[in-house]
Amino acid sequence: MIPLVHYLIISAVLFSIGIAIVITKRNIIVVLAGIELILNAANINLVAFSTQDGMLKGQLFALFVMIVAAAEAAIALAIVTQVYKHFRTSNLDELNKLKD
Repeated sequence: MIPLVHYLIISAVLFSIGIAIVITKRNIIVVLAGIELILNAANINLVAFSTQDGMLKGQLFALFVMIVAAAEAAIALAIVTQVYKHFRTSNLDELNKLKD
């Protein structure tokens, strides 16, 4: 059996990469990918801690988070396509105002 510490290290690395992407990148699609990495890191934590007590609460909550993340990604990509149609850019620095 893999120790809990290994799961936590992988989760911390994924979370750190996700935070670094969200902070440093300016493309909307890349920022959304960073948010997905953060959510996946949280899911790894939920499943890892759930295996320690033998109950399935963590796995069920991780499944709920995956469903919400899929809905979030679909809605965010729909918004991104509309923003791109209007402004002709996906750079966050150039989208500093909502009205034209």
